[in-house]
Amino acid sequence: MKTILIVEDDSSISKGLKENLELEHFKVLTEADGEKGFQSAIKNKPDLIILDVMLPSKNGFDICRDIRSQNMNTPVIMLTGKSAESDKVLGLGLGADDYITKPFSIRELIARINAILRRVNNIEKDFETYTFADIKLDFKRLELVKGKKTLEMSLKEFEILKFFIKHEGEVVTRNQLLDEVWGYDVFPTTRTVDNYILMIRKKIENNPSVPKHIQTIHSAGYKFVK
Repeated sequence: MKTILIVEDDSSISKGLKENLELEHFKVLTEADGEKGFQSAIKNKPDLIILDVMLPSKNGFDICRDIRSQNMNTPVIMLTGKSAESDKVLGLGLGADDYITKPFSIRELIARINAILRRVNNIEKDFETYTFADIKLDFKRLELVKGKKTLEMSLKEFEILKFFIKHEGEVVTRNQLLDEVWGYDVFPTTRTVDNYILMIRKKIENNPSVPKHIQTIHSAGYKFVK
């Protein structure tokens, strides 16, 4: 049974989510306080976290950042009333895997949860490790090691890297990545992809401004070169 941690200070939303997720046969933990939610994530190591942005004592952005700083790759869905693209970019940039805006459909949220958990399972069942240059990727543990240093990586970043590896040497368009990795458009533009590529380059490239492994193919997309 998969465990989901809900960190949400609105008791009616938290209760509704808990009841519906338990009907889907998930074990559900809840916290209404940001700091307590962070501690619960560290202690209980849930399979997925639903994280509100506006929380007492510690906001969702800070929780997400601190979870990733602990080298925890637990998938995170951010839940908030904010709809500005800048807030979405910030949340995803801090390591969130998805973002849903209130008010939302519980069926859509459950569908997104199941999609993320399937992708985690597929990553683990496919090839487990991959090495290039001074990079070692462990897709089972969701770990990236560059040289002797372990770096933080979100599930989405691992999915993007795996897609590039499977298409080594091929030109991959932004729309391909949105279709194959996300499965739906989180944003109405392809800026989402560019932001993720920038974050990945900062982790795997020796000189991100002159990338050797994820190359930009102007007017076309990107290409992964081992």
